[in-house]
Amino acid sequence: MPLTPWKSLWESRFPSMREEMDRIFEDFFEKAGFPSLREGGWVPAVDIHETKKDVIVTIDIPAIDPKEVSITIVEDRLTLKGERKTEEDCRNEDCYRSERVYGSFQRIVQLPAEVLGDKAKATYKDGVLKVKIPKSQKAVPKEIKIEIQNSGK
Repeated sequence: MPLTPWKSLWESRFPSMREEMDRIFEDFFEKAGFPSLREGGWVPAVDIHETKKDVIVTIDIPAIDPKEVSITIVEDRLTLKGERKTEEDCRNEDCYRSERVYGSFQRIVQLPAEVLGDKAKATYKDGVLKVKIPKSQKAVPKEIKIEIQNSGK
């Protein structure tokens, strides 16, 4: 049976709980009508998963030119910045409804493992940005078989 690295409850559960609380507060203040907070922009949806060798972050950013998006990785945090520009169609008097969100955004996500940020690669297709970041060699699980010898007592 391979040895599995142990993560404390704090390392394994609280980062995701903290991110969920951040999202709840962002949703509350946006819907509560605090204009100064709403003007700060919007927050794109993010999925994070990992394989044996990589951490993969998938972000929904439709109607945004990928050249206008900034991605940085510092230690175990990925920061994504960009802006969805307002379309001219709904700026005149004939606009009956405008529900889509525009403006700048910034999303900082805690990555679940140590990564090699300088080796990250990003692709953009159909409004979805996918960032693939190789894990640090320290973070990649390695199975070591140890033969048990009988002491013969």
